[in-house]
Amino acid sequence: MSTPFQTAVKSAVHHTTRREAIERLAERDEHRHLALLVQMGGLRGEFRRQALECLNDRNANAELEELAEDTTLEPSLQRRATDLV
Repeated sequence: MSTPFQTAVKSAVHHTTRREAIERLAERDEHRHLALLVQMGGLRGEFRRQALECLNDRNANAELEELAEDTTLEPSLQRRATDLV
């Protein structure tokens, strides 16, 4: 598990630090970790959307397709993933 991922999922992390950790995941092309963030129900929506947009920015089509087909995902996130595929 990467340090940026651990930072992104910690409960007591400042929102700026969490955003930066998500950006580091994208810079490192850690697509699987970004997809996990999108799926995490305990994470605020803004961070889940950021992870989803990072996947799009990095052309992570396989992960976007999985998220678009994930019926357990929050509907608005699933719709956005579908739009991005």
